[in-house]
Formats: sequence, structure tokens, C-alpha cells
Amino acid sequence: MSGVLAYHQAKLEQGEFLIQRCTACGKHVYYPRELCPHCGSMSLEWKAPKGSGVVHAVTTVRRKPADGGDLNVSLVDLDEGVRLMSRVDNLAPDAVKIGQRVKAKVVNGLVLFEAEGAK
Repeated sequence: MSGVLAYHQAKLEQGEFLIQRCTACGKHVYYPRELCPHCGSMSLEWKAPKGSGVVHAVTTVRRKPADGGDLNVSLVDLDEGVRLMSRVDNLAPDAVKIGQRVKAKVVNGLVLFEAEGAK
């Protein structure tokens, strides 16, 4: 792995979540790219997102308890306008709902989410 992907992963391993923003068209980009997928510019800068977003879609993956039990797989739309696949970590898999507000966190080099207001 090299270039923007290596940089992105290194930052995640340091606990820092970054997305890109195109300085030509102003749109945010995620997953990291060498070129802006919106306008083709190579003028991308790294930005720390607010990390807040909303669950766009969710499914529950059924696993045996010996394999770690069920987990959710969620598509999350960040407030910056990018969508990523992850999971909501602080709720039971069946409790994650479309439209739910979530907040990003980095755990062991992965971007995970917590439902806002959940305990």
C-alpha cells in the first residue's frame, strides 16, 4: 500500500480519522483518492471531519456466539457529505436504526461509530 491509502491508514493507526476535501470544487471525498471524483482535480487536502453523521442503512450479520455474536454493518452519511461502511459499536445490533445520529471514533485503526445519546 502506498500514497494516499498508506497515509490514511497510518493516521488511523495513530488514532486520527481524516477525510479529503477538494480545494477546486469544495466537495469532501472518502475513501481517499489521488483525484477528486467530482471534478477530476488533483488538489485534495486532508481534513479532520466533525465525525457526526446519520445511519443511512443497516443490516445485522448473524454469527455464532463462539465467533463473537451478531454485529451490525451500517452505511453512515457524515455531515460533510461522504458515506462510509462501518458499524455502530455501543448498541445491540438490532437496536441500530436508519436515521439515527452517530459519532465517529477510531479504535485499533478502524473507524467505528457510537449512537449519540445511547448509554
